[in-house]
Amino acid sequence: MDLSNLKPAKGSVKKNNKRLGRGEGSGSGGTASRGHKGAKSRSGYSKKVGFEGGQMPLQRRVPKFGFKNPNRKEFHGINLDTLQALADQHKTNEINTEFLVGKSIVGKNDLIKILGRGELNAKLSVEAHAFSKTAKEAIETKGGSAKIIE
Repeated sequence: MDLSNLKPAKGSVKKNNKRLGRGEGSGSGGTASRGHKGAKSRSGYSKKVGFEGGQMPLQRRVPKFGFKNPNRKEFHGINLDTLQALADQHKTNEINTEFLVGKSIVGKNDLIKILGRGELNAKLSVEAHAFSKTAKEAIETKGGSAKIIE
């Protein structure tokens, strides 16, 4: 093995032997196989996404409806049965945002809402951005605390 017999890996080099725009004798001179005139024949041409040749694009033709609230708060819901499983698995009775982020259950910028599905057996102290009525009730009946954080 030496420098004289090095070759690129099989299939890694794609040969394109056609030299465009190199005179009439080459078979692809003149217009360089781009046809005559028009945007596609020019250098630097790139078609915009959704462009339909000057026709009104579909995205602008269809009627718009509905409303997207720019001030909407998106909560990441966690149910009581999930909290119970976490408490059992990690032998803890304090559940807060740092704990949930550390266990990769929520992202560090997520808003957390505790929801009421499932049973709670342990006395837990839970900190979250919001609680459903049933979840708060269930936590407090077991003697735990449900603290809302801002």
